Amino acid sequence: MLIVQKFGGSSVADAQGILRVAARIVATKKAGHDVVVVVSAMGDTTDELADLAYQVTQTPAPREYDMLLTSGERISMALLAMAIHDLGYEGRSFTGSQAGLITDSQHGAARIVDVTPFRLQEALVDGAIPIVAGFQGFSRETRDITTLGRGGSDTTAVAIAVAMSADVCEIYTDVDGIFSADPRMIPKARQLPLIEFEEMLELAAAGAKVLHLRAVEYARRANLALRVRSSFSDHPGTLVVANRSIDAEGEPVMEQPIIAGVAVDRTDAKVTIVAVPDTPGVAASVFKALAAAKVNIDMIVQNVSGATTQRTDITFTCPKDSVPTAIAALEAASDEIGYEELITDEGIAKLSLVGAGMKQHPGVSATFFSALAVAGVNVELISTSEIRISIVTRGDRVADAARAVHQAFGLDVDGEAVVYGGTGR
Repeated sequence: MLIVQKFGGSSVADAQGILRVAARIVATKKAGHDVVVVVSAMGDTTDELADLAYQVTQTPAPREYDMLLTSGERISMALLAMAIHDLGYEGRSFTGSQAGLITDSQHGAARIVDVTPFRLQEALVDGAIPIVAGFQGFSRETRDITTLGRGGSDTTAVAIAVAMSADVCEIYTDVDGIFSADPRMIPKARQLPLIEFEEMLELAAAGAKVLHLRAVEYARRANLALRVRSSFSDHPGTLVVANRSIDAEGEPVMEQPIIAGVAVDRTDAKVTIVAVPDTPGVAASVFKALAAAKVNIDMIVQNVSGATTQRTDITFTCPKDSVPTAIAALEAASDEIGYEELITDEGIAKLSLVGAGMKQHPGVSATFFSALAVAGVNVELISTSEIRISIVTRGDRVADAARAVHQAFGLDVDGEAVVYGGTGR
């Protein structure tokens, strides 16, 4: 059995953590499995390197910035290989480029275009344990090192697992699996033994940090088994599956929960374009301008136009760090769009309720909005999919809203979830 194991920064935050991870990897090897390891930078190393770069310059050159940030993973992979050597096995470390992670040339947010894991396969044949630096790759076009962006180590692990036809990809973090909510916000959150890919995709897109969206998408396309578990305990964790009506052993699950979980996202801002003409083509002009500026849009609402003015407001949400770019793009297209004013609001947060069971159970929306009403939480925007309801509210009320909704759907459990580290990554 071939297992790919990915360890996040909180799992290898210090020497003790590295030794604990090395022991777990060797135990898997002793159990008769082939193991390929992907590792993140130690603790907050990436953030510290980024801070250092901005102390030197306010505009780091993208190529050099990637070169700097990838050094964190190289440190952890080498130290982990040394620890494995001391346990009597050969750990053989590889950078992303040595491991065959080929990307496009986009620094800071590169996309994987190919994986050629020949050196990893050679290491397995030699009886060694390959240890790959996550988060990074190599562009054939420019022959430069690239980084994959946020959650890049998860994506690295999944890409390698798919390329090597692994039986399972295990994502190790500082909690015991995937929970019905962030246990740091809601200590009574329920740990889920199973969750569907579609639910996990919605939760990841809605702000849940335990798995990155790109990694889940990659695994779903390849139907790769994902297991999220803690490197600090022996808990079996959460299995991400195509259909949660079937358990890990292939047996039917008789009682399936309606709701998988609640997610909170504080990273978005709200932009309102005031008094645009309510005529065909105006919305297209707005979102063409934003697309050209590469601004990712989440929620969109257009108000009913005024009977006398024939003008309306268009509101959308986007990442806070994209707001300056979005405003610049809209100002450049102001003559074409014909709006009166742009209003930005960074004091918002998004709350999402996710569950595949919503499709067959009426009354979910009523329970959701009733819980918000009882908690005195005002709703500013609403967006839905077949298995998700998302709302925007004030950022300082979103934790209260999440707790109210979590309780209203019976997701609270006795006791409290254990958070072993500090980041959830």
